[in-house]
Amino acid sequence: MVLNSATVFSAPPIYNHHHKKPLLQPAPNAPTLQFLKSNADTRNNKHIQSSLAICKSSNKYFRVCCGQVKVDESLSDEACELVNGTELTIGDDDNGIRAYLFTAVKNNNEAGILLLSDIFGFEDSSTTDFAYRLACNGYNVLVPDLFNGDSWTKEKPKALFEQWISKHKPEQIAKTIFASTKWMINEFAALGIKNKLGIIGFCYGGGRVVDILAQDQEAYFGSGVSFYGTRIDSSIASNIKVPLLLITGDNDALCPVGVLEEVTKRNKKVKMFVFRGMGHGFAHRPQTPEEDSYAEEAFVKMRSWLHDGLLVKS
Repeated sequence: MVLNSATVFSAPPIYNHHHKKPLLQPAPNAPTLQFLKSNADTRNNKHIQSSLAICKSSNKYFRVCCGQVKVDESLSDEACELVNGTELTIGDDDNGIRAYLFTAVKNNNEAGILLLSDIFGFEDSSTTDFAYRLACNGYNVLVPDLFNGDSWTKEKPKALFEQWISKHKPEQIAKTIFASTKWMINEFAALGIKNKLGIIGFCYGGGRVVDILAQDQEAYFGSGVSFYGTRIDSSIASNIKVPLLLITGDNDALCPVGVLEEVTKRNKKVKMFVFRGMGHGFAHRPQTPEEDSYAEEAFVKMRSWLHDGLLVKS
C-alpha cells in the first residue's frame, strides 16, 4: 500500500505497561513503502494517491521493536523492523473520516485489518499501541474515528454516558465503518490484492464487530475478533458468515459470558475463549502483571485466528 502520508506517533508497538519500552528512532535511508515479500516484483509499486483519502504530509519510517510475540520463530528481528504510521482523512477534508493507518513495511503479509476502538476513541494510546503491534506482525491496520471527534473521556461524569452514546447512532457508526472498509479495499485493489480484510474491536468496538459481520455477509471481511464486546445483539449472530473469535473475562460485567454463549449457540463459526478472573479491558489495557500475562496470551490467540482466517485461506 503506497501512500503519501504523515508521521503519527513515535510510540513503540508494545501495550504491555509493565515492561520497559524500547527506543524508537528513524530508520536511515528507509525504502519506498511497498510489499517486499512474495510476488511483489510483479506488482505495480508506484506511489498511489487515493482520491478517497487526504494525507497530511510526506512519509516517514520508523524502526520499531516487535515486542515479546514474534511473527514467526524462524524470522529474525530484522524481518519486522519497519512500521509506517500515518494520519489521513477518508473522504473530503471538511466532512471526512479521520483515521490512523499503520503499515508493515519489510514483513508485510498483504492482509488488512480494520481496528474498532473502545469508547475512548481512535487516538487513545492503548488502541494505537495495539495497532502498532499488529502492524509489526505484518498487517496493515486502519483505525477510524468512530465518534466524529467526540470520543468519551474519563473526565466526563458517568451519569452523562447514556446521553453521550445515544448521540452516536448505530447506523452512523456502521456508515463510518463501511466507508473505511471500502477505502481499504480500494487501496488493496490498486496494488492488485484481492484478499478480504479482518476486523477487530474492543469493548464498544467489539460489539460493533458482531453487527458489521452480520451485515457484511462475507463481502469484505474474512475473519473477525471481538474483545469483550458491549451492547451485543445475539439474535443477529446467525447472519455471520465468517469465523469470529470472542475473547472476554469471566469477571466482566459489561460483557456477560452468557450473552457470548448465546452468540456461539446461534452460529458454529463463532468461537469463544474466556480468561478466568479477568475483567473488562485486560487485553488492551492491562493494569497488573497478571493482566499483562493474559494480554500476551490473548494477543497470541488473536494472531493465530487471523493467520488461519486471512493468510492460510488467501
